[in-house]
Amino acid sequence: MPIEQTPAPWWLGPLSSEPVDRATEVAGLSGAEAKVRLARYGPNLFRERQDKSLLRQFLSRFKNPLVIILLVASAVSAFTGEVVNFLIISVIVLLSVTLDFVQEYRANAAAEKLRQSVSVRATVLRDGVPSEILVTQVVPGDVVLLSAGDLIPADGQVLEAHDFFVKQALLTGESYPVEKRPGVLPDTATDLQEATNAVFMGTSVISGSARMLVVKTGAATAVGEIADSVSRQSPPTSFELGTRRFGMLIMRLTVLMVMFVLLVNTLFQKPWLESFLFAVALAVGLTPELLPMVVSVTLSRGALRMARKHMIVKRLTAIQDLGSMDVLCTDKTGTLTEAKIRMERHVDARGLASERVLELAYLNSFFETGLKSPLDEAILSHQHIEVGHWKKVDEIPFDFERRCVSVLLDNGEARWLVVKGAADEIVGLCTHYEAGDAEHQLPMDEAALAIIQGQYHALEEDGLRVLGIAWRQVSLDHPHAVVSDETELVLAGFAAFLDPPKESAGSALESLQKVGVAIKIVTGDSDLVTRHVCAQLRIPVVGLMTGKEIAQMDDHALRARVETANLFCRVNPAEKNRVILALKARGHVVGYLGDGINDAPSLHSADVGLSVDSAVDVAKEAADMILLKHDLHVLHAGVLEGRRTFGNIMKYIMMGTSSNFGNMFSMAGASLFLPFLPMLPTQILLNNILYDISEVPIPLDKVDAEEIRRPRELDLDFIRNFMLVIGPISSLFDFLTFYILLVVLQAGEKLFQTGWFVESLCTQVLVIFIIRTRGNPLKSRAHPLLTATSLAIVCIAVLLPLTPIGTYFGLVPPPARFYFILGAMVLIYLVVVEVAKRGFYRWSATRRRPRRSATPPALPDPSGGSHVHGG
Repeated sequence: MPIEQTPAPWWLGPLSSEPVDRATEVAGLSGAEAKVRLARYGPNLFRERQDKSLLRQFLSRFKNPLVIILLVASAVSAFTGEVVNFLIISVIVLLSVTLDFVQEYRANAAAEKLRQSVSVRATVLRDGVPSEILVTQVVPGDVVLLSAGDLIPADGQVLEAHDFFVKQALLTGESYPVEKRPGVLPDTATDLQEATNAVFMGTSVISGSARMLVVKTGAATAVGEIADSVSRQSPPTSFELGTRRFGMLIMRLTVLMVMFVLLVNTLFQKPWLESFLFAVALAVGLTPELLPMVVSVTLSRGALRMARKHMIVKRLTAIQDLGSMDVLCTDKTGTLTEAKIRMERHVDARGLASERVLELAYLNSFFETGLKSPLDEAILSHQHIEVGHWKKVDEIPFDFERRCVSVLLDNGEARWLVVKGAADEIVGLCTHYEAGDAEHQLPMDEAALAIIQGQYHALEEDGLRVLGIAWRQVSLDHPHAVVSDETELVLAGFAAFLDPPKESAGSALESLQKVGVAIKIVTGDSDLVTRHVCAQLRIPVVGLMTGKEIAQMDDHALRARVETANLFCRVNPAEKNRVILALKARGHVVGYLGDGINDAPSLHSADVGLSVDSAVDVAKEAADMILLKHDLHVLHAGVLEGRRTFGNIMKYIMMGTSSNFGNMFSMAGASLFLPFLPMLPTQILLNNILYDISEVPIPLDKVDAEEIRRPRELDLDFIRNFMLVIGPISSLFDFLTFYILLVVLQAGEKLFQTGWFVESLCTQVLVIFIIRTRGNPLKSRAHPLLTATSLAIVCIAVLLPLTPIGTYFGLVPPPARFYFILGAMVLIYLVVVEVAKRGFYRWSATRRRPRRSATPPALPDPSGGSHVHGG
């Protein structure tokens, strides 16, 4: 039997499974052909994520086991002659599911539209013209244009490359960039690491530019085949864990109560079908079935409001995480400074102005193909220098370990390696320095080194960012530049740049500090430059750590130190990430603001990843939120919006666990001594849906200023304690109602059920106005729609027994004096709940442990001046 051979990898074969001629490689696909291929291959996604039809989405709402049991049980009752009962239950369930579906669908559609506005795009050739399209629209046969900072949108072969380096650690684990170039590979190059003529979806471009021909998309790509392992779902946030635990708490209480009711009704030999329907209806009343809808709608409305404040939300639950954030880690550039960098000085090793330093810096920046930094742009815009007689031979792209970039240049007479990078790194690579010009080179002994270090430290103390410029001559036949060539360099001098502080940064930091968010500055710049900026913005430096110190610490030592520092300088991406993880380990909710290629790991690790619209694709893809303006004032507004959103979600949870739960508990207790059901199943369901309707406008409600002054997290202990205080009050008034109905009004079965239906609905709806605020409900006004909806539901509850419709639900008109008694009871109930609520919050405040401060008090200012604390 012949052995089946494994097919050769696609990068060893023809360019594509599709016929591709030279014209297509040059002009790309036509728009019509691209549509045909999109229909054939599907969207460029790991998994085929076909949107369900609206009908299927609607029907999926009926998967709730309680809803299914209720419908089946009511259908059984129809066969026993209770057809009206069956119809009423079916209509109520349908209304409840429709209410939930419509609200959540509209909210999610609006949020998805916002997400699409900041989705990563790819530049492809269509009809010979470069066009930006969504990555999901890329198809096999597309020609994609790539440059530094791009995410590679699909698997494909390199058609053309210029110093093109790609980081593919996602697939191979390699930490260093790999150079890619077009060409045919030997048949032995079957491993991804050997595929130097191919690029793969999800990897990122570090430097250079290229054109690639797409061969595979979506699940057919290398990363698509292992998507489950490389794109595991993010761990649940504190908010998601909290809502999940809350749901489980309610479900456990519901199961216990339902079992209790069934047991009691069985012992009292009540009709089994009616008892079963009653128990299931009770479970429906207890279950927080509106919680997913309230969360979705509230978060989506929050996302829409944040969009109006120049923040686009990609992950909805990040809104709540932003509200809970108590530490923000951010770079200095663009956040504390204007990011409008200009070159101020170019000096030699002796501190004298030098045109040669400018020339070498210009050559390096001009020929570098990596992502141009603001410093490169400042060099190139400072003065035009003719480079026509130079040509580039090779390049060593920038990385955050070496902190420098080198280009190998040739002018026909000499071949130079020109190196530019962090001043301390460059000086450490030099053995000589220029004394006036290239011909006069002196050895860098200890005395010279001390003087040179003093030169660039003096520039940094003036707030200037400093780059070292060095070079070395190599032989004319030196073919490639490698890292080992960056030795025995000749120091030409230094280029110094000014990045002026942002005037609004100081007030923004103060605003964030006032709402409990500490700022940690995490930068690759020197401590001297960063201290200068902090002094100008009147930000006290309460503690400083450098990258070298962090590298020498284990994780436990770092956790101890991160609390006492608010400045982290000369840190590389791995060290930034360690700082964030250490802060999280200390119990902080950490946000990270970054926009560079190196920021993706930190954006993933933070509780809230924040980037800006001008960021590279890698950073935008990793971020949870995108700031349309690089301004901390925008972030401050977002933090407050996150807390408002959280506050409205908490309102629903607090209501569901107090008044509503108390009423359902009373219902279970009443079945102990009543010879009939305290409320019919249809009445319970009607009560439940009317109560749900009254709570639909909660996402629109205002939140008290006190609620947004500090970060808050979903605290299950707090919720449980609140339930144990308010719930029994609700039950107490329910039992008082029972007494009045049975003893004072001598109520029979139907009047008892009617009276309690009206009382329970009035109390649990009106108590919304008490629970929605920690303060005085007369001063904290609810949203007009919430007020109108709640009062309308109360009117329906009062009037329904007087209408013909009420008879279908088993309701009868109560006597007039019942309404007078009801009014007095509701008023007393609301007053008692208000008093209990205030007492609970006072008690809770004494028990609450203060949240750990991320930044210690500022050290005394030796100059005697005062500082505004900015984090």
